[in-house]
Amino acid sequence: GRNWEQIKTTACLNEMPVKVVGSHAGLITGQDGATHQMLEDIALMRVLPGMVVVCPGDSIEAEKATLAIASNGSPSYLRLAREATPVFTAPESPFEIGRAYVLREGTDVTLAGTGTMTYELLVAAEELASAGISAEVVHVPTVKPLDEATLLASAAKTGVVVTAEEAQIAGGFGGAVAELLSTKAPTRVLRLGVQDRYGETGLPYELLEHFGLTGARMAATIRGFLGHQG
Repeated sequence: GRNWEQIKTTACLNEMPVKVVGSHAGLITGQDGATHQMLEDIALMRVLPGMVVVCPGDSIEAEKATLAIASNGSPSYLRLAREATPVFTAPESPFEIGRAYVLREGTDVTLAGTGTMTYELLVAAEELASAGISAEVVHVPTVKPLDEATLLASAAKTGVVVTAEEAQIAGGFGGAVAELLSTKAPTRVLRLGVQDRYGETGLPYELLEHFGLTGARMAATIRGFLGHQG
């Protein structure tokens, strides 16, 4: 709490370009359990006026994000996972603060992910395709400021949006997307993430499975949300 107070009053209130890095964010801290799993950070940082919030999807993008926030003039939060995670971007993939990227085109549902969850959504999109559901996957490494244009265009195209984050959904990435859509383009939204619970102890993939955040588990949830059987 005192750390957050200093970030608020010293960095953000004074508009100082302080860079804060969360190195043990999300569930995949694993065996350390609830005391070490930071699931509230997106909400805590997003609410601060002027704070930039970046959640890179993999190690390649993390390097680009580090360089990007180092050179911007705003207080910034960089959310990193401790464990190794799957790589789905490439050295030549674009990265710019405030930009989202369509990684897979689709027409039936938009799957918008931030951080490590985008990889799982790509897996989910493959499973949904086998059920005849065309999913568009949008990678949103910058939670604040959101790329409103890309998200609104995808929502208009598909009519349904599913968000995924390895964090509490209250006040988090899904909330940011829902706020945008409710204001500018009311759209049916499903927010996937940790729902008002503390983390638990386990291997990273076990925890994602337990909280319903693997690609397969999310695909099943999305099928139900869309009214598809099986």
